[in-house]
Amino acid sequence: MMNFEFFKYHGTGNDFILIDNRLLFFDKNNANFISSICDRNTGVGADGLILLENHENLDFKMIYFNSDGRETSMCGNGGRCIVSFAKKLNVIKDKAKFMAIDGPHASFIDKGLVSLQMNQVNLINNIEGGYVLDTGSPHFVKFCNSIKELDVVKKGREIRNEKKISNNGINVNFVEVINTNCIKVRTYERGVENETQSCGTGVVASVLSAFKKGFVNENKIKIITLGGNLHVSFDFNNLSFENIWLEGPAVEVFKGKI
Repeated sequence: MMNFEFFKYHGTGNDFILIDNRLLFFDKNNANFISSICDRNTGVGADGLILLENHENLDFKMIYFNSDGRETSMCGNGGRCIVSFAKKLNVIKDKAKFMAIDGPHASFIDKGLVSLQMNQVNLINNIEGGYVLDTGSPHFVKFCNSIKELDVVKKGREIRNEKKISNNGINVNFVEVINTNCIKVRTYERGVENETQSCGTGVVASVLSAFKKGFVNENKIKIITLGGNLHVSFDFNNLSFENIWLEGPAVEVFKGKI
């Protein structure tokens, strides 16, 4: 493996290694190497690794790997971070359209915040005392009276592997409702196999579930995570959730060479 430069970013504590792979030098099939870079004890340390590549029709392409080294489903905070990274590389100015594993996404940067448009959500199922839905990644949303003292790793791991909920494993979100336009969310992420400071697709899933349950009634909801605050806005037309936007900071932490 050749020497290469990387950048560390985080979106409300959800942290990523970002690499400019427009020259296609990076070995995407080496899961062990990707996992070793993401290792918090012997590597850079991150929840995931993201490659920015050229796309024939859009501004760029996003390829996302969980910290276990496997390419996986959409990452909302990672999507916001790669947009900030693309601006740093002068690939874009303040607006972007890029391709991710779940299709194209629009995004824009305004006053230091990155907003990312998520795909339409048509189906929310009530299973095993919670809600199951796909917001680019599959999520199980469970409402709790309080999440401050909750053992998220233990409870999340149990649900993540529950075959009645998902055959392939699922991300798990524990939600505490603060008021009709604010919720708190803690997330156990599959592939990371731990609690993360924040999860973009997870907070979107949590907001839509809270709206379906009647806990929130505003169309722009504040979400408090361990790593900071996010906002989710949406339109609901009685059949599906559309025009979903995830908004929050995306911060460069440092750069280095491997």
